[in-house]
Amino acid sequence: MALSKNRVVVALSGGVDSTLAAALLAQHYEVTGLHFTRVNLTGYPCEVRARDDEALASARAAAAHLGIELDVVETGARFEPLVDFFCGEYDAGRTPNPCVLCNATIKWPVLIDAANARGAHYIATGHYASIVKECGKYHLVRACDRHKDQTYFLHRLTQESLARTIFPLAGMRKSEVRRQASKAGLPPARRAESQEICFVPPSGYRSVLERHGRGGLKPGPILDETGSCVGAHEGYQLYTIGQRKGLKVALGRPAYVVDIDPDTRAVTLGARSRLAAGGLVAGDLMWTGGAPPSRKFRAAVQIRYNHPGANATILCQERVARVHFDYPASAVTPGQAAVFYSGDRVLGGGWIVRAVGADHEFT
Repeated sequence: MALSKNRVVVALSGGVDSTLAAALLAQHYEVTGLHFTRVNLTGYPCEVRARDDEALASARAAAAHLGIELDVVETGARFEPLVDFFCGEYDAGRTPNPCVLCNATIKWPVLIDAANARGAHYIATGHYASIVKECGKYHLVRACDRHKDQTYFLHRLTQESLARTIFPLAGMRKSEVRRQASKAGLPPARRAESQEICFVPPSGYRSVLERHGRGGLKPGPILDETGSCVGAHEGYQLYTIGQRKGLKVALGRPAYVVDIDPDTRAVTLGARSRLAAGGLVAGDLMWTGGAPPSRKFRAAVQIRYNHPGANATILCQERVARVHFDYPASAVTPGQAAVFYSGDRVLGGGWIVRAVGADHEFT
């Protein structure tokens, strides 16, 4: 089937961002909304089902208001490997970011399949990001609203995906999105924003680990910096590097999680200074243009969402990137993504394998 550039399939979550994106697109394209559900996900929590039912009702109301067709696609089976990845990372003592993986391996492939089936060339979402084409290559660029920018979550999108994607909100700030949605009378204009991981209930991810993790939660000791036992925990998977709240241990001084050892099940607490890292090693690299700018290059490295980025020198080796920060960065967390930027442009990224000490010298 020939793909029409007058047609677009837009991910319609039921939130204000995706609804306004659809409304803007409907002014110029033949638009179909696509809503994702996960009702056949194993052990689907009732709390998540209720949240998803509300989102589906909102998406249907939005589509009816806009006069566009809405397709509902069941993606629960596709999420099974993602949930396994999520639990496996915590079992390994890392802190995963499943949304990064979901966008590249679930959301975009499903959208593209739906577009192909409908003869639509374009797909679209309500993400805050921008795409620029230069010299035959598509580049992912930060959105106008830096506080809402979501390129960190999108850095693993391929050239093929970027070539077919539209981000209608690229040049808008969140306040303007809400204002336009309200002015247009869109149903979700005042709906509360959701930032949860879609398969995690509002009560937290503990129930996901208990239900899907291999062997469930694994209790063990809480240690101080000298290696002395100062308490016990219910599962090292419930902790993350840099965590300060919810430690349930009083040391008489500020304490942070500085190490998680899945082999001994020990969680070590220490001073904030112990979180300083001179660099990191990242693996499973993805380059937006297909390859890094060069074997050794300069970039700003974002080590988690809402991190401002740290200037660094990056050395690309066969399968990993070695990053040396100009100044130590705090709480470099294995399992999170490290995303490389040149100005506002995404160069690529990878998964943080390990932090390197503050006295690390670049080689």
